[in-house]
Amino acid sequence: MKNRSFVEWMYSTKTGRAFLKIMLYSGILKAAEKIARSPFSRPYIKKFIKSNNIDMSDFKGQTYYSFQDFFSRKRKDIVPDRTPEHLISPCDGYLSAYKIKSNSSFFIKGSWYKVKDLVTDEKQAKKFAGGDCVVLRLCANDYHHYCYIDDGFMGKNHFVKGTLHSVQPIACENYPVYRLNRRMWTMLETNNFGKVAQIEIGAVLVGGIVNNSENVLMKRGQDMGRFELIGSTIVLLFEKGKIELIPEILDNIKGDKEFRVVQGQHIANKIG
Repeated sequence: MKNRSFVEWMYSTKTGRAFLKIMLYSGILKAAEKIARSPFSRPYIKKFIKSNNIDMSDFKGQTYYSFQDFFSRKRKDIVPDRTPEHLISPCDGYLSAYKIKSNSSFFIKGSWYKVKDLVTDEKQAKKFAGGDCVVLRLCANDYHHYCYIDDGFMGKNHFVKGTLHSVQPIACENYPVYRLNRRMWTMLETNNFGKVAQIEIGAVLVGGIVNNSENVLMKRGQDMGRFELIGSTIVLLFEKGKIELIPEILDNIKGDKEFRVVQGQHIANKIG
C-alpha cells in the first residue's frame, strides 16, 4: 500500500483509526525511532531515495550512519532573496495561508485553532490577533532543515510535548493536529516584518525538532534548525498589517489549496 493511501486509510476508516490509536499510544513509534537512529536502518536509505525520487546532487560524498542521519542531512546554506522587504520561505514545502480573526482564532483544514494553542504564552499570543498565519507543510522528499526568514533577534525555544499525527491534509481534516502534535515555538524579532512566532510541528516519526540556538542574533537565510525523521510542518504567525503574500501565491491558494515553494524563495512583501 502506498504511503498516501495508508495515511488515508488510517484517518478515514474505522479500522484505520483503531490502528492509529494503537500506533500513537503503544510505543510502536518509539521503537521505530530507535531503529531509525541505529545502523540497522541504513539499508532503507537507498529504497527511500528511489521511492521518493529525491535529488541527491547537493549531497555527493556524504555517508550516513543511520536513516535518521540521512534524513537530517545538511547541504550548503542557500542564497536567499536578499531584498529586505521580501519575506522568504524558511523551508521547502507546500504553502497555505489563513487570516487570524480579532479573537485570535483561525481555521485550518477543518479545525479551529486559537493562537494560544500554538504559542502557549497568552500575552505573546494576543499580539497576533487580526494578523496572518502561513503554513508550510514538508513532505518526505523535502530538505528538512529550515532557515531564518529575516535578520533580527531569535528568542527562547519553547518545547511542547504532544503526539505525532501525520500532517497530510486528510489527517488535518479529521484531527486538530497542530494543537495535538509535538512542537517548538519561538518568538522572532525581525528587522522588516515585526514580531513573528515560528512554530515547528512534528509528525509521525519526527521525534526530534532541533533548533541550533536561542537568544541570538539571526541572519536571513542562515540555517536555523532541522526536523528528524519524516514529515513535519512550520507555522509562521504575523502581527496585523505586516505582510501581504505575492499575487502568484494568493491566486494559487484560493479554496484552501497549497502552493509549492522552496527555501529562500520570495513569498510575501512587507507592508508599510
